Amino acid sequence: MSAVIATTNQKGGVGKTTTSCALLAGLHQMGHRVLGVDLDPQGSLGFCLGLDIDNCATIYDVMKGVQPVRDVIVHSDCGDILPSNILLSGAELEFNKPGREFLLKNALQELQEEYDYIIVDTPPALNVLTVNAYVMADGLIIPMAPEILSLLGVAQIRETIDTVRRCYNSRLKVLGILLNKYNQRFTLNREVLEMAGQIAAQLDTKVFQSKVRTSVSVAEAPAHGESVLTYAPSSKPAEDFRALIEEIIRECGPVNR
Repeated sequence: MSAVIATTNQKGGVGKTTTSCALLAGLHQMGHRVLGVDLDPQGSLGFCLGLDIDNCATIYDVMKGVQPVRDVIVHSDCGDILPSNILLSGAELEFNKPGREFLLKNALQELQEEYDYIIVDTPPALNVLTVNAYVMADGLIIPMAPEILSLLGVAQIRETIDTVRRCYNSRLKVLGILLNKYNQRFTLNREVLEMAGQIAAQLDTKVFQSKVRTSVSVAEAPAHGESVLTYAPSSKPAEDFRALIEEIIRECGPVNR
């Protein structure tokens, strides 16, 4: 069975999609069968990997039950992708029937044997889409920028995680907090690292040893429809993401359910 990992933070601009793209690319390069699921109505995951998200079926069609999941999968250089676009923004109002928390899990159930890892990119909000990701996931990765406001976003996730564990998915685990755009020379970065450690303890997790250093290549890669691992494989962020993947594999190899 596949290991399902969701990247999550209710604050935007912290590197969720960059992290998801890097995980997909890195695991794919290692020979793992990977599926990326974009649950962000902005469609950033598919866009960053060069997909035409405005002219294809999406995860929204799958969750509505109007398209079979296999017909929506798009193949990319970083593995298979279930893309998203702005139509998914109506999910909170449209998905209002009992059991709506299980729409994603039920939709992808038939794919569980076909992939080693499923990476879910969540929206910058704590809504029904985020809950669907948590219900399906084995583990969460919480990316954050070394900023005080980013810390607040991490702290506010705890209540949602506790609710999902209590009501829907008792196996849900926070794999770790990932610091993006990190520069240890800056005092604020070091202070945020210390505070992130305190929040990690409250979530019964850790701050990943791997911290992703800042580089212009991270911003340039999406414009070329690539992950930073394929666009700039020798860059510092690519090196950091490869180290992160090794940590994740040690922590969360494919899970038998």
